[in-house]
Amino acid sequence: MNSRGVASDTVEHCASHSVKRLAYLSIGSNLGCRMGHLRRAVLAMPDVVGVSRVYETEPVGGPQGQRAYLNAVIALFTDLSARSLLQIAQELEHAAGRVRTVRWGARTLDVDVLLVGAERHNDRDLVVPHPRMWERRFVLEPLYELAPELASVGLGGNVVGSVRVAGRL
Repeated sequence: MNSRGVASDTVEHCASHSVKRLAYLSIGSNLGCRMGHLRRAVLAMPDVVGVSRVYETEPVGGPQGQRAYLNAVIALFTDLSARSLLQIAQELEHAAGRVRTVRWGARTLDVDVLLVGAERHNDRDLVVPHPRMWERRFVLEPLYELAPELASVGLGGNVVGSVRVAGRL
């Protein structure tokens, strides 16, 4: 909290009546030019203030025989709502040619809304904080680079998967 009682991850803009806060999204790809899909997603995302390294991970769940994923986490400082970020995420997935046929199946691009300030949602199409983020090493390792105070909570628990650094975007 600052001297005005505003949480450190928010800044009020009185002229526009919007509040900016930190948001975190995970991105992943295991089809086509994986690194290219991730780069284009980061470039198209508004209000980016940080991008983790890229990690290569084996698929968690889903059909057997999938190619390894490349994953990263993006930090935003934004006044967009979780619902607006979900819409942008779905537009980016569509632009990358994602086709949803099999749950946890191979994909050109997957963008998940992890956290958006203190927003909470429990809707059919949007759950924030992301319900499985604390169980997935491919989310927690890159998140730890950008927000160690958040990710360290999950890294002590029952985390699935292994990761290796694959580079930077």
